[in-house]
Amino acid sequence: MAVSLHTPVHTLQALRDVVTSAAAGLQRHQALAGKRGVYLPEGLADLLEALQADLKHFAQMQADSNTEITQLRMLARTAALINASLDIDTVLAQAMDELVGLLGAERGFILLVNEDNNRVEFRISRGVNVDEFSRDEVSRTILRRVLSEGGPILTDNAMADPRLKDIDTVGRFELRSIMCVPLRLRGHDGASARIGGAIYVDNKFREAVFRERELTLLTAFANQAAVAVDNATLFAQVQATLQEISRAREIMENVFTSIESGVLTTDTGGAVQLVNRAAGEILRVEPPALAGQPLNSALPALHELVAHELRLPEHATRSPLTEVQPEVSGRGRVVLNVRVSRLRAADGRTQGAAMVLDDLTEERERDETLALVRRYLPPGMLENIHQIADLAMGGERREVTCVFMTACQYAAFPAGMRPAQIMERLNVYLEAATQVIHRFQGVIDKVLGNEIMILFNTQLNPDVDHARRAVEMALAMREAYAALAGTLGEDPAQPQYAMAMHTGVATLGNVGSTRRRSFTAIGDTINLAYRIHERVPLGQIVLTGETLAHVQASMRAAGSWRFEARGVLQARGRQAETALYEVLHA
Repeated sequence: MAVSLHTPVHTLQALRDVVTSAAAGLQRHQALAGKRGVYLPEGLADLLEALQADLKHFAQMQADSNTEITQLRMLARTAALINASLDIDTVLAQAMDELVGLLGAERGFILLVNEDNNRVEFRISRGVNVDEFSRDEVSRTILRRVLSEGGPILTDNAMADPRLKDIDTVGRFELRSIMCVPLRLRGHDGASARIGGAIYVDNKFREAVFRERELTLLTAFANQAAVAVDNATLFAQVQATLQEISRAREIMENVFTSIESGVLTTDTGGAVQLVNRAAGEILRVEPPALAGQPLNSALPALHELVAHELRLPEHATRSPLTEVQPEVSGRGRVVLNVRVSRLRAADGRTQGAAMVLDDLTEERERDETLALVRRYLPPGMLENIHQIADLAMGGERREVTCVFMTACQYAAFPAGMRPAQIMERLNVYLEAATQVIHRFQGVIDKVLGNEIMILFNTQLNPDVDHARRAVEMALAMREAYAALAGTLGEDPAQPQYAMAMHTGVATLGNVGSTRRRSFTAIGDTINLAYRIHERVPLGQIVLTGETLAHVQASMRAAGSWRFEARGVLQARGRQAETALYEVLHA
């Protein structure tokens, strides 16, 4: 029978059994024949022994061949896995299970270098954990050498290897056979390679488990694993890039659609390219209808701005904002704040112009209206008008401090003044009083000639210490009038003002009709403050006991002012008398 590497293992074993039996029988027959003086042919025993050795050799070669075939099949399966899946952990875990079994290893692991922090991290492990690895100086020494030198390490007896015998854990772990090969990953430029990790296997009890054949297999597996890592990394990068691009496009589309400012772009010839929703609303056009239209015919005023921008040299000084007032069909004349800039490609070439439009039409109309209203309404009411707009016509009750003030005495004006001059002089006093009132957040309810009604702690100027603030305002008014007297050339000893204040509950709200209404306060508190004001001499600031009690409750006012009693008032319609006090500086 012809014997080759393709002969089945069971056939070789049968031949070995036959030869062994023949050799044993030949020895017995030779012994019996020798006793009878009969001798077998010389060399027959040696032939059978040589045949036994040849069969043993062929069996070993057959086993090696089968092992290699199995290993090659494993590599082929690994390659198929790599091509079939981009889940690197799944691929490497399945391949590592087969590898450990084929190599006769007890432990094995794959480590990768984290590019972000340059630290080695466990990726796949079999028979070993991170804590055990951290205490294994042999494995860590071999791994460091492979990662730094980039070459494989094979030792068939770590305890006898001169490179490792001085390491304490060699004896403690009884490490006999060890292999470690590097993982060579592609560089970022796609051409150069870097050591991006390593594959390690060992056997703690058996010597010479790994030979050059196993090292070749592990190296081939490492190359395939490197391909898997590269593919997975590249795929992850591509996915991340695509997701980033998708997110960026979505954000840009959302921004372009939802931005409140109008955005319009043109090419270098002035044809409209893109128009967002806001620009369409401002210009009263549907964005698709405007796209592709020449800007000089659709919006001549804007076309001139674009043309001017494109004519300017690259580094010329540009006006950041330009205001234009074009006619818009369906709206009439509008006020637009326009910013024009060049639209550039990635290489810096000018592709057209980008224009941002802000519609100032309503804002300008509102500013003009407010400028007119400010001449007639107190700032507090103007800035907080929305707080009282929804009040019922009946209003609401709340505690307030009401101040009535005489702003000037007509009798003190120079004789012979004409009505226009009297009005001019009156406005000087009212302007001075208004500045002080506004500085202390008072709300001017009404001006009746030379008298002013002032409120504190309304819905427009809420203040817990409203009585104290009213007193502060009154004392500041005294100083302002003294300074005004010097400006007008009057005698400061002859004051023009008189003030009275009372604190209590009043009804505040809107009075009038659905078409014309005003905000005011009514009630006994307001009436009493007015009655007291009728009695106050020029130059005095008088307050009631209720206001004084409120002021004294504020610790910040303690010791800063002096109050002197000024009798009582029996107001008409009130049974109780009202105590009056004059406030003076301490």
